[in-house]
Amino acid sequence: MWCIAGSVPDAAFPPALPDGPLRLDGSRLCLPDGRNVPVERGTPALIATALQACRALDIAAPRALLAGDTGNGEGSRRLYRWLCEHVAALAPRGLTFHYLFPDADWHNRVLLAVQALPARPLLLADAGFMYAAKMSGYADAYDLFTPDVGELAFLADENAPHPFYTRGFLLAEDHNIPPLLKRVLAHGNCPRHLIIKGAADHIVCEGEVRAVIDSPSVPAMECIGGTGDIVTGLATAFAAADWPLCAACEAAARTARRLAALCAPQPDTPVADLILRLPEALSPDWLHALRAASEGHAPV
Repeated sequence: MWCIAGSVPDAAFPPALPDGPLRLDGSRLCLPDGRNVPVERGTPALIATALQACRALDIAAPRALLAGDTGNGEGSRRLYRWLCEHVAALAPRGLTFHYLFPDADWHNRVLLAVQALPARPLLLADAGFMYAAKMSGYADAYDLFTPDVGELAFLADENAPHPFYTRGFLLAEDHNIPPLLKRVLAHGNCPRHLIIKGAADHIVCEGEVRAVIDSPSVPAMECIGGTGDIVTGLATAFAAADWPLCAACEAAARTARRLAALCAPQPDTPVADLILRLPEALSPDWLHALRAASEGHAPV
């Protein structure tokens, strides 16, 4: 079982692992207990992407652990506590952590609980939980981060406790990715893999840039909230399908760009409209080409 943990901006949303299948109904993510949340960006967009991709890959959908948090951290801390108490019973094969209030103490408690499991799950992190992992000094305990260039600059600043405090000389621009990555690696603020999202996506595996993906390029995607969450959701699905993680990262970045080319979005296109068309992007021929490329047989 793969689990996705994150938050939604609703203080009344208690932390719970829905017992039953999730469903995507247009622009809303429907939970088994009858609740639903809009797919606009953030964790719901990640989950909706993973649902669509897992269906195309013919594997079990991930379970979703959600809590309501409007920014004060209370819901996130309830979710952290819930995870500490229940992760042993869940025994997940993988965990994707997303928008959670960055609390280093609770992050460390969750990480200790996960590391105590008999079988270590793969650990993916983006957004707030990625910040907490770096703040705590345990970024290297993870298997994948999916930062944009601004977040990479934060990872590169060994002194910054939060992206807001990244020092100004660490410029968050695409042409600065190589020196930023060098600092990230030098200071140990790096998991085994990175998808650095930007005008060109950089796939980093075991400290080496394995691929730089810059086409097709659809500039409108930069204006649409939630497109980075699509990449993380795709990486989650490919990892859950047991693809080697480096191949899963490259497949996620390439599929997100293929989706953009298929949809030809405008800056005001809702991210849910893109996610609904993922089955087209994840056609059997495309998946076959990705798999062949990952095995070194043919380019995508």
